[in-house]
Amino acid sequence: MIESTPAPDPATGSPVRLQAVAAAGQPEVTPALHELYRGFEQELLVPLWTEIGDLMPAHPRSHAAPHLWRWQKLRELAARAGELVPVGRGGERRAIALANPALGGRPFATPTLWAAVQYLMPGEDAPEHRHTQHAFRFVVEGEGVWTVVGRDPVAMRRGDFLPQAGWNWHAHHNATSAPMAWIDGLDIPFQYAGETQFFEFGRDEISAAERATPDRSRAERLWGHPGLRPVGARCPGPGSPLLAYRWEHTDRALTDQLALEAEGFGGTVEPGHAAVRFTDPATAGDVLPTLRAEMHRIARGAETAPVRETGSSVYQVFDGSGTVTVGGSTWTVARGDLFTVPSWQPLSIRSEAGATDSDSGALDLFRFSDAPIFEALHLQRTHVEGTTR
Repeated sequence: MIESTPAPDPATGSPVRLQAVAAAGQPEVTPALHELYRGFEQELLVPLWTEIGDLMPAHPRSHAAPHLWRWQKLRELAARAGELVPVGRGGERRAIALANPALGGRPFATPTLWAAVQYLMPGEDAPEHRHTQHAFRFVVEGEGVWTVVGRDPVAMRRGDFLPQAGWNWHAHHNATSAPMAWIDGLDIPFQYAGETQFFEFGRDEISAAERATPDRSRAERLWGHPGLRPVGARCPGPGSPLLAYRWEHTDRALTDQLALEAEGFGGTVEPGHAAVRFTDPATAGDVLPTLRAEMHRIARGAETAPVRETGSSVYQVFDGSGTVTVGGSTWTVARGDLFTVPSWQPLSIRSEAGATDSDSGALDLFRFSDAPIFEALHLQRTHVEGTTR
């Protein structure tokens, strides 16, 4: 998926290239072995004994690299794109994808995850379409755009998480006089690798009724009541029927976790580290079949234990500041910054947030990952340094 296909050997016409190597565990290098390998090449065969170290390593070795993107620079470039690049058929969205530096220029944040900054100018519409890729929007700043999913206008505001399962018609419109940026997350690389993707154009323009700007969408009015499932409503399909998870609810949950910890009760992940997972109100499972989304709050001065997980993640700093270490890379981070955590790379975070740079006084981070895929395949594994798990 990531590496380009090798050019065929001019002599044999085969893309298979085999080299006999004198090494422990390898056969003796002889003319007969060279002749055998040429035969393999011609018949498009690859022996396991030449590839086992790469195909079956002792632990995951991700093709991706830890990397940090600065929100200030991303926002600046998105604004310039807003002046130069129209939104409409052909490009569909003014979305600018994060390209992991180790993935050969592909627009992939990790081998399974897509993350992009989307930017909509005042009064602009992004036309309707649908795709099999599962998607969400997360808003780190601003408001004024409504995403229209299945003809249901849904407000987008700072701190809101807006999931949208694959194959749902959707469009966006900016109802204000100011531009707005947010991040998109999708499973594009995963579906690209699996060759499962479909895409379909919808209407070029949404109706006047869909240009409404309700405070609450129909999905929220039906599904957005904590702990309550509507008896008469049919769940529309895979993925959460709730189209917006509002920041005030997320903030309250994180605040309460840390308050309970201070009172001597449990509920946090570790000392000073509160976290919540966005879940489907119909199933209590992940909001999307291939994507997991969470919010983390780390109290000032707290530091998380280094943790390794199979699968990959993308984080965005929602508020506050701190120091992040992923593998051998360490960065200071601030509001809006995004970073990747490749598979089995250790991650630890120290909060340096305070009242001057964070509304909560803590470091708040939005995280999305490919965990549902690997849990479904029984390939999910986690190791926290200093523990048995």
